[in-house]
Amino acid sequence: MKKRILTGDRPTGPLHLGHYIGSLKNRVKLQNKYDCFFIIADYQVLTDHLSETEKIQKNIKEIVLDYLSVGIDPSRSTIFIQSKIPAIAELTMFFSMMVSFQEVKRNPTVKTEFKLAKERGRISEISYGFVGYPVSQAADILFVRAHLVPVGKDQLPHIELTQEIARRFNRLFTRVFPIPKPLVGEVPVLPGLDGKKMSKSLGNAIYLSDSPEVVKKKVMKAVTDPARIHPTDKGHPEVCNVFQYHKAFNKKEAKKIEIRCREGRIGCVECKRNLIERLNEFLDPIRKRRRYYEQRENLISQILISGNKRAQEEGEKTLKLVRRAMHLDYKQILHSKEG
Repeated sequence: MKKRILTGDRPTGPLHLGHYIGSLKNRVKLQNKYDCFFIIADYQVLTDHLSETEKIQKNIKEIVLDYLSVGIDPSRSTIFIQSKIPAIAELTMFFSMMVSFQEVKRNPTVKTEFKLAKERGRISEISYGFVGYPVSQAADILFVRAHLVPVGKDQLPHIELTQEIARRFNRLFTRVFPIPKPLVGEVPVLPGLDGKKMSKSLGNAIYLSDSPEVVKKKVMKAVTDPARIHPTDKGHPEVCNVFQYHKAFNKKEAKKIEIRCREGRIGCVECKRNLIERLNEFLDPIRKRRRYYEQRENLISQILISGNKRAQEEGEKTLKLVRRAMHLDYKQILHSKEG
């Protein structure tokens, strides 16, 4: 049996080139070797977007379109919606009894949010759901008894808690869960067009769904080497955002561009125009596949229905093992016959 992978995204908006470089590209490869489950974590959106629930349905569709357009194959991978899997909610309840409040508070993300909220005098606004979301993440991973979880290095503490929950359950009851391992990809971090961390909220990203005209407009506004004033000035590619995109999406020409930049033989405008061409060449097949699926909404629905069904079935199998191990199946009571 193939080993299982669980990873996914929160439906907070369309996916961008940073998602592709950091995760999606690797997922397309992984589906050839592993049994992949890709979760659209809509419950987790509620931890910090509770006032924007009307956007979730549209964002779910956008993520599915992004998945399909980059090459994730629903015949080989299971795409499903978190809230449609009852087993995740039930496991979250069970696991919450096995984790102390102090353990959850040590999670770096939770710890940072507590610190910021305290500084702003808003500690009372942190919800129970937000504090407990690392436990929910553990349920996301363990409900399919995943073996591997592709993550960035900053997500390793989440996997460590999941590993501890799995070990604790297996020790307290009986072995049900494999101990999932993180799969950290050696991928570059793609900066935003302004040099900051790429973020939807900062508006510094190129989305997989952007048109050629939008890509052109965004790239032409991108920040480059601040020390260069004239096209003939010698450049410093290592500090130029545009060059980071060349390294990621224009590998054939990247070295040549680097040399020409350092020697002052290519200006920033020419460099950007070259990048625009390469990015649109990369995005064109993605756009084509996206148009295909956009015209077939029923197919998207069927993919999610099928994915939800398989995830539900796997979750129920896990719950049966869990309830039996915890002596919570109550078969003797519920199926007893009156004499």
